[in-house]
Amino acid sequence: MKPLSQLQIDFMGRRNFAFVVSAVLLIISIGAIIFQQLNLGLDFTGGTLVEVRYGAAPSLDAIRQLLEDSGFQDVSVQTFGASTEVLIRLQQAFDADVGNEVVSLLRANGDSVNLVRAEFVGAQVGDQLRDQSGLGLLVALGVVMLYVAFRFQYKFAIGALLALLHDVIIVVGIFALFQLDFDLTVLAAILAVIGYSLNDTIVVYDRIREAIRTSRIDDMPQIFNEAINATLSRTLATSGTTVLVLLALLLLGGDMIKNFAIALLIGIVVGTFSSIYISGALLIPLKLSREDLIPTKKELDEEEEELP
Repeated sequence: MKPLSQLQIDFMGRRNFAFVVSAVLLIISIGAIIFQQLNLGLDFTGGTLVEVRYGAAPSLDAIRQLLEDSGFQDVSVQTFGASTEVLIRLQQAFDADVGNEVVSLLRANGDSVNLVRAEFVGAQVGDQLRDQSGLGLLVALGVVMLYVAFRFQYKFAIGALLALLHDVIIVVGIFALFQLDFDLTVLAAILAVIGYSLNDTIVVYDRIREAIRTSRIDDMPQIFNEAINATLSRTLATSGTTVLVLLALLLLGGDMIKNFAIALLIGIVVGTFSSIYISGALLIPLKLSREDLIPTKKELDEEEEELP
């Protein structure tokens, strides 16, 4: 079996299939976002947060079931640091006695439970977080486009931006489809996915630009294939090691970072796919040509000055 560095896979020959897969995922994701909408967490919707400390590690499912049976709605229960520290989120109006009421219910089974804090996250704060996080996401994408346009060429910037939007929409769509809690940790994961995916895309684009400038052929799909195959082992090695770390976080990290790990795992897989297939393949309908990358006179003079 040949090593990855010696494989010559016809990625561009399968680009139409890749576009179909991406289109299906995007349609499902956008449909889920529009019709099912995101299951926003307490960070965005507002509600009551109660932290309690147990004498011994409790069953989170039992706590959730007990609170739901007692009339509490939209209950979220997770460990907070140690296994005996439990964070309870209730999407309801704040009551000064809610903390003591929750503790009394939990003590009914004979467990040793102490109230650490009971707080309220207002809806206005949630609205501000939602608006500011959305603005931050747009700013990040805008800066990315400007950087790639300056560093490479505007067609590369369009390709990179579309690939990043592809990754973000699919990650958000999967959270909407399966009604997973969407909170600030998930938003942080999405921003991390943007940086990770962009890094892979920049590596591929840099090799494509170099291959176009040095190649003696004008067959762009073939040039793109050579460039992507040249970076394939690096891309898969980076993604593979990252996935292993995220799996460890998902399985061993506890409920606090569960959705963060899920979002990053989805983003890494989708981002690797888009870096290999989508970002490069988009340059073909954008009609990238050798003329687009001809160095200017200033660049040629700078290269000559660098030569010994």
